[in-house]
Amino acid sequence: MPRPPAPAAKPPPAAPEPARVNGTSSDAGSLPSDTKIEEAPKKPKRAAKPVSVPPPPSAKASQDADMLAMAQKSEEYYELKRSVFDALIDTIDLAQLAQLDTKSAGEEIKDIVAEIITIKNVVLSTIEQDQLVEDICNDVLGYGPLEPLLARDDIADIMVNGADRCFIEVGGRIQLTPIRFRDNAQLMNICQRIVSQIGRRVDESSPICDARLLDGSRVNVIAPPLSIDGPALTIRKFKKDKLTLENLVNFDSITPEGAKVLSIIGNCRCNVLISGGTGSGKTTLLNCLTAYIEADERVVTCEDAAELQLQQPHVVRLETRPPNLEGKGEITMRDLVKNCLRMRPERIIVGEVRGSEAFDLLQAMNTGHDGSMGTLHANSPREALSRLESMITMGGYNLPSKTIREMICGSIDVIVQAARLRDGSRRITHITEVIGTEGEVIITQDLMVFDIQGEDESGRVIGRHKSTGIARPAFWDRARYFGRDQELAEALDAAAD
Repeated sequence: MPRPPAPAAKPPPAAPEPARVNGTSSDAGSLPSDTKIEEAPKKPKRAAKPVSVPPPPSAKASQDADMLAMAQKSEEYYELKRSVFDALIDTIDLAQLAQLDTKSAGEEIKDIVAEIITIKNVVLSTIEQDQLVEDICNDVLGYGPLEPLLARDDIADIMVNGADRCFIEVGGRIQLTPIRFRDNAQLMNICQRIVSQIGRRVDESSPICDARLLDGSRVNVIAPPLSIDGPALTIRKFKKDKLTLENLVNFDSITPEGAKVLSIIGNCRCNVLISGGTGSGKTTLLNCLTAYIEADERVVTCEDAAELQLQQPHVVRLETRPPNLEGKGEITMRDLVKNCLRMRPERIIVGEVRGSEAFDLLQAMNTGHDGSMGTLHANSPREALSRLESMITMGGYNLPSKTIREMICGSIDVIVQAARLRDGSRRITHITEVIGTEGEVIITQDLMVFDIQGEDESGRVIGRHKSTGIARPAFWDRARYFGRDQELAEALDAAAD
């Protein structure tokens, strides 16, 4: 808590305005000895006004306490932070600071900020001062107010809508946070710092950018004038601990029997399409399935922003590239898929199928690259097939619908449908086989489905995964070839009980 104001009878002497310094300290503990200080015009003396600053969250504090501490930061705190930050920028030499490593630069900034606070004669406790120094260091060297959110492993998405509105998704639920930025200029600087790590830029001439953080989190930035209320920043985080099918079983996303069926599908080189809506867990599920790829297989991945975390030793990761300012140099997903066919892959993994590359992926699946996988936005397995057909048609291929559907049936073996339910939980709702065509209609059969039975008192959806009674799926011969037919039969029998 802030200190109470000093008694009126003995007001502390007012300090001059912060010194404006040209240059930087050569020793990480004091300002330069030859610094020229310009005294600000003298003002009537008055008692220093205590500033309301919450104590920093300790390492053992709960995440709710962290959010409460951020919410308690007053307007006075943000005004003080802005004032100290401006004085810091006038004080330090950014060119020399850039030559230091992160630890040394942090120590230098902490020492200078401490002296600025002393010059300003602000009444702060040691804990409160440490909190302010930490926030300013994050602004200069890190991602500013986003740092505490990026450190939390339970957050799936961070959505910043301008300087004053920041939302997060926790447990499938979106909630508003007290996080705020000084202004849109600070938010834009942080966005620029993120995208510059991979050689991108975002400004008025190039206002849309996809990028990624060092930990693999996916970032999308859209800046003014396209974003009217200030820069919009969206970060899709990924857990530091890679999830497995066993984790999905613990989360009730799938039953143990269903997880066994999925592991057999991944191991037996079935061509798999993972379908689902936004935030339904498609990429997570794809990562789980790739864990069952044999270590001696050569895998090539194609993505718009590298997200997949394959564990195999023989993996080649490819990433698309947007056009430059002159509109040249673009490398599309289709370019990557076509090129990887010349790289002698055994499996091709496409992060997300969204355009004409669907045709090339299906061709690869049908010409010896068994076990290829990809994700696609769709609300059901039937809709996923329709979307594939639409993407091929929009790619300019003048093929009859019957031919396209026969190509899809000859390429896709299994569709796994993921969904985020209304209570925020993520479930695997369908494991569906593509059987063939009857006339011009694609025939599918469900192996397992999720049956919603209601909800409990807390609003959580209640349901169960159940087998549809298919005892001998279409990929049975493939499972027998890999010696997994007995396990498949046992899993399907257990799911039917």
